Amino acid sequence: MAAKSCDPNLAGEGSIMRGKSYQTVLLVVVLMLAATAFAANKGAFQLNNTVSVNGKQLQAGDYSVTWEGAGPDVQVNIMKGRKVVAQAPAKVVAIDQASGSNQAVVERNSDGTASLKELRFGGKKFALAISATAPAGAGAGGSSN
Repeated sequence: MAAKSCDPNLAGEGSIMRGKSYQTVLLVVVLMLAATAFAANKGAFQLNNTVSVNGKQLQAGDYSVTWEGAGPDVQVNIMKGRKVVAQAPAKVVAIDQASGSNQAVVERNSDGTASLKELRFGGKKFALAISATAPAGAGAGGSSN
């Protein structure tokens, strides 16, 4: 039979270690959930032609997007590399079928230009409907001289 230790300094050491292990596991789980939640608010897309987003012209190329907001109304940041090149309000809208790939839905305007209308993400059942807003200073009522 194994002898038990009579050293009072070792008493309860196993329960302290279990408590610290539990705290470490809990911290890791919380950090993973936070990272997953953040990751859900970003994506990437490709443009084949120049499009307008909230008064900014985006050339053909690869872009990333992040969005912030708690409800269906969000603020979209479109980035080329690490630089924000356009911002726009948008709505998170449900779609019936998950998109097969990341897609930028473009609308042809009456003047022949194109505007970004919607962003869809591969495997997701939602899209970002980009709001059409006038650039700052171009609102109704004209400009002040």
